[in-house]
Amino acid sequence: MTMIRMLPAALAAAFAFAAGPAQAEMKTQWVGYSQGDLKLYGYQVHEDSLSGKRPAILMVHDREGMTDHTKHMAENWSKLGYVVFAADIFGLGQGVAAKDETESRAQTEIFRQDRPLLRARTQAAFEMLTKNPMVEASRIALIGYCFGGATGLEFGSTGAPLAANVSIHGSFGGHDAGWAKNIKGRYLILHGAEDVNYSLAKAVNPVLDELRTAKVKFQLEVYSGTGHGFSRPKNPDEERANAQSIASTGRTLKELFGI
Repeated sequence: MTMIRMLPAALAAAFAFAAGPAQAEMKTQWVGYSQGDLKLYGYQVHEDSLSGKRPAILMVHDREGMTDHTKHMAENWSKLGYVVFAADIFGLGQGVAAKDETESRAQTEIFRQDRPLLRARTQAAFEMLTKNPMVEASRIALIGYCFGGATGLEFGSTGAPLAANVSIHGSFGGHDAGWAKNIKGRYLILHGAEDVNYSLAKAVNPVLDELRTAKVKFQLEVYSGTGHGFSRPKNPDEERANAQSIASTGRTLKELFGI
């Protein structure tokens, strides 16, 4: 069996381990919402095995945007029992992703240059999620991948009432000094030890310094032999990192939310 054919099975196994046994039907839908005059479309997922209000995950995509991968990750996180809302940060349209790397880099650069816009765009998604009648608004965690990890940091700096902020191979950098003083909840950073563009020394350590100064509870996991983007694993080390990051995130959420 080739590595490519092994990846979906390994990913499914990782989420199955985190979620445990369950019998439920998955409900998915595109949800329209707005930021100013701009119409956005988030991808909402939940399983119908639970009734009443429940904790939720605000998920922020990587630099490629609203891809099928983004949707699949949202669906997988919902298997733990949460309402998951994948935020439409780029605002390209319902289910539309950046068409190539050039466009994805151009999209991320817009928000790296305009942090107030990034925070406002994330706030719009958060407010939409809190209005969902299934969601306990006081029990929301953010999970961000790559660009989404940096987005989570920026949004957390506003004092948003997040129970947890999870960064998976976050592309940190350019954040204002003192950003962590308003952080609510705990922080979980899951990072590749061999990430060249967002290294531990230049990208992660400054984040940790801010968290320590602000006395924010945090946990850091570093995966040897692993570069950037390990949630789309390309080799056995990244397979291991991906599975461990899923397990650690699931364990943290269970500690906080009890499911």
